[in-house]
Amino acid sequence: MIQEINTIQDVELFAFQLVNDESLSFHPDDDFSNYINLETREPLYSNEEVSTLNKQMERCFNICDQFGVDIYELMGHPLLEKLKVGVSTEA
Repeated sequence: MIQEINTIQDVELFAFQLVNDESLSFHPDDDFSNYINLETREPLYSNEEVSTLNKQMERCFNICDQFGVDIYELMGHPLLEKLKVGVSTEA
């Protein structure tokens, strides 16, 4: 997982990793403490991981705000792309 978020490209990579490496269907407004393992119903992340991920997301908001980029559109793109893979366009 990316350690520092300093650019729009870093925000894009973080979103990509959450969707593809962590297999999350996430929303930028969600607290990472709310994610659970669907099989065990246990928290997906430790308290330390939650703190780190929440700080990274806060950094994403700051970077997007600084550059005038819509965080929801930018961070939603990897999830939309992943969903497209599973959808057939044939009639």
